[in-house]
Amino acid sequence: MSSRAPGLVLKGRGVVEGRVVGEALVSSMPISFLGGVDAETGRVVEKGHDLEGECIAGRVLCFPHGKGSTVGSYVLLALKKRGLAPLAIVNEIPDQIVVVGAIIAGIPMVVGVDLSRLRTGDLLEVDGSSGLVRVLKPCS
Repeated sequence: MSSRAPGLVLKGRGVVEGRVVGEALVSSMPISFLGGVDAETGRVVEKGHDLEGECIAGRVLCFPHGKGSTVGSYVLLALKKRGLAPLAIVNEIPDQIVVVGAIIAGIPMVVGVDLSRLRTGDLLEVDGSSGLVRVLKPCS
């Protein structure tokens, strides 16, 4: 049983509006969408990444910040068009590449969140309008 109670609310800054509920996929490492995520499968393919092999589709993707080429924004859009995009993105530090990708793909996004409070498998509510990330059910 988790030692964290449901109802934990983390306040960040909303970047892209939208409200979703989904399972968290949490990384302690930056992500490059160009070369780090396969646009055909939605899987993290970067060697040595702590999410290597994980599929980001339909999950709340939580990672510190993006890295890499500006083309990564278009990879996020391609993922969205293929139904392989994350439900929402939660970052500690806003990164221009990820922000632009979330905007053009219409993926709710919140930044300025302490990711150390989140775990893969937590059921999250992300509100890109208010900038709130709520743990509805901690992972067990």
